Amino acid sequence: MLNFDFYNPTHISFGEGSIAKLDGFVPTDAKVMVLYGGQSAQRTGTLAEVQKALGERQVHLFAGVEANPTYEKLMEAVHIAREEKIDFLLAVGGGSVIDGAKFVAAAVPYTDEPWNILLSGGADIKAALPIGTVLTLAATGSEMNNGSVITRKSLQAKLPFHNDLVFPRFSILDPTKSFTLPERQVANGVVDAFVHVMEQYLTYPVNAPVQDRFAEGLLQTLVEQGPLALSQPDDYEVRANLMWVATLALNGLIGSGVPQDWSTHLIGHELTALYGMDHAQTLAVILPAMMQERRTPKREKLLQYAERVWNLRDGDEEQRIDTAIAQTRAFFETLGVKTRLKDYELEQAAVETVLKQLDEHGMKQLGEHQDIDLTVSRRVLEASL
Repeated sequence: MLNFDFYNPTHISFGEGSIAKLDGFVPTDAKVMVLYGGQSAQRTGTLAEVQKALGERQVHLFAGVEANPTYEKLMEAVHIAREEKIDFLLAVGGGSVIDGAKFVAAAVPYTDEPWNILLSGGADIKAALPIGTVLTLAATGSEMNNGSVITRKSLQAKLPFHNDLVFPRFSILDPTKSFTLPERQVANGVVDAFVHVMEQYLTYPVNAPVQDRFAEGLLQTLVEQGPLALSQPDDYEVRANLMWVATLALNGLIGSGVPQDWSTHLIGHELTALYGMDHAQTLAVILPAMMQERRTPKREKLLQYAERVWNLRDGDEEQRIDTAIAQTRAFFETLGVKTRLKDYELEQAAVETVLKQLDEHGMKQLGEHQDIDLTVSRRVLEASL
């Protein structure tokens, strides 16, 4: 295992009824902006529950954060927060709302053009408003990490940033809040969490058995619990397990001390920015093709993945790798998430457009070895058609 530091200051309050604990987490004199997405937070009563828990605090509601949060929409929140002198942000929703809150938190005190937060990857953030979250969708792990991904529609750009100042101070995880989610969002969440684990696991061996076994356990849990979340939408135990897996998949723990990839995500970001595909859809399309393309440098971990996650021990090594890749694709398809670009009405022209975007955004040295150049990305995209 490589040398590493692990730091995560987020307090987790997990379980049914935990929203009531908000009163103890938010300063009594705080001026709070509550950010949320569409009407579901209101329709399900979650927003009312949050407002009740906040009591007499000054609260400003900000609605309409998109599924892929946009710079344009979030800058509206930034302007309001500055005018109203907001000093605490509360994100109520899934990873997109939380990502949006992180950007707002950093942008409010930022003295330069806020888009530079994304261009610098978050490196020049010097201050941020405190953030709390109430999670309603298990997927991104944003409730317990310092990362965010924001889209700027006018530039067709989707960029990530990271900074320890945007770690949520606390996150409330009540699995019952995910009961009313549409099947598409639940399935997307399972795929997203799965690929988060894979990007930190499927690289090359560094004698890190603790991280490997932890990652493999998360993957096995997703394979087991993901379909149950769709077939048994009101099962508390299933939703609780799924919510906790998604949080652990990207809170930094399983990636500590091991190499990481993230090429699937970075190519996927361009597909979302250009064509509006769901984030998880892009991951389901790119990952199987990336596994096939990188089967030589990832060989040892692919064989380990085949044996430990899919119980593939028979046949020669190449057959086991082929089957592991096929079963990964089949798992996504079983959840209802399609795995080919053609399923989203994208053809060869899209490949050329994505490659141009990767070039313009400097995404020419991806992967754990920094050797996924545009030629390799082309092969991955073409294999995804």
